Amino acid sequence: MTWSSTMSSGYSSLEEDSEEYFFTARTSFFKRPSPKNTHWKDVEKEKELRTQLSKEEIRQKIEQYNTLTTDHLKMTLSPSGVYTGFIKVQMELRRPVTVRGGQAGAGGVAGEEAFYLPRGATNTLHISSNNTVKQVIGALLNKFTVADNPAKYALYKRYRREEQVYVCKLAEGEQPLFLRLVAGPNSDTLSFVLREQQTGEVMWDAFSIPELRNFLRILEKEEQEQLDTINRRYDSYRQRLQEALRERPAPPKTF
Repeated sequence: MTWSSTMSSGYSSLEEDSEEYFFTARTSFFKRPSPKNTHWKDVEKEKELRTQLSKEEIRQKIEQYNTLTTDHLKMTLSPSGVYTGFIKVQMELRRPVTVRGGQAGAGGVAGEEAFYLPRGATNTLHISSNNTVKQVIGALLNKFTVADNPAKYALYKRYRREEQVYVCKLAEGEQPLFLRLVAGPNSDTLSFVLREQQTGEVMWDAFSIPELRNFLRILEKEEQEQLDTINRRYDSYRQRLQEALRERPAPPKTF
């Protein structure tokens, strides 16, 4: 497996040598009553389909996929039966990440820096049909030189069914390129999202001391920014009130 990437290349290469939610049309957010059963049924169905498809059927699906794609990101089948192609992953990280190569801050480690990745940014990876979800997560973190433990993150698939959009966590051993092939190139039918692990609570023990200090520094900076905003707002209100009092005519004198 080879890995090569640059921050400005637009895509990365990764080639081979549960929780589920849905959104209504009104963009409301609900948790499914029994997500795990549905998710595992989908996983088992995909595994069964993957083992049943012959090399000729894979070839036909790749030809159909390449005919339908409109962004020139086509799949290629090798004589060994392994195929390569592209997937796009949307970054939806809420917490800051620790990145290698940054300048050392107060209490931080030289060469590491914590900051927020642009939320909603889409990255393109070149992978093979043998690459797993775990490898895709590692490739995405390497692309941004993220030093955090890959176990803190999970890859989700977003798909449409009966006019509803579902978001489902993928198992580490699943193969994203096969899911892309079966669903076709339309991102409305299937797309991939990188998020933090949904554990209900933040597992602070999983973070190193420098990471926790960086988080505190970021929170202190955000707190100070909020305080400055509030102070400016009330200074403006005080100034307006004083101007209104000065412009108000004095009450008539009474004898």
